[in-house]
Amino acid sequence: MTVRIDALATTPEPTPARAITAAFELSGNSDRGRLDLNTPLGTTLARARWEPGSVAVNTPQGLSTYPDLNTMTRELLGEDLPVAAFFDWLRGRPWPGAAVTSTRSAAEFAQLGWDVNLTQFSDSWVSAKRLQVPVVTVRIKLDKP
Repeated sequence: MTVRIDALATTPEPTPARAITAAFELSGNSDRGRLDLNTPLGTTLARARWEPGSVAVNTPQGLSTYPDLNTMTRELLGEDLPVAAFFDWLRGRPWPGAAVTSTRSAAEFAQLGWDVNLTQFSDSWVSAKRLQVPVVTVRIKLDKP
């Protein structure tokens, strides 16, 4: 997974773009699940487990707990990521937990303030871009079974 956070020129105080590249394994669902993040070389960055009302994350710095997935991603990555929606987006469909606000095609839609692009889904790519400042782009290469 690659996450890129870009500051647009219209921000009052521009911040430098930053990028995070990690291998990840996501399992379960938005209520109960697991997310393991590793560097491209295999070093564990974080192991998250969640259930309703609680997210526990083990990192090399120790155990941390968060009330929800959005808080966890904001603390770990610096931005809110719609992890609950990822379960469906990675299956090539909109998340049923929120309205689809626009659709350009069956493979391109907007949801939760993100433009989701599934046009390369058959090649195992999913991308999503949050257009509010700072802009966040997530590109995911799916492993083929």
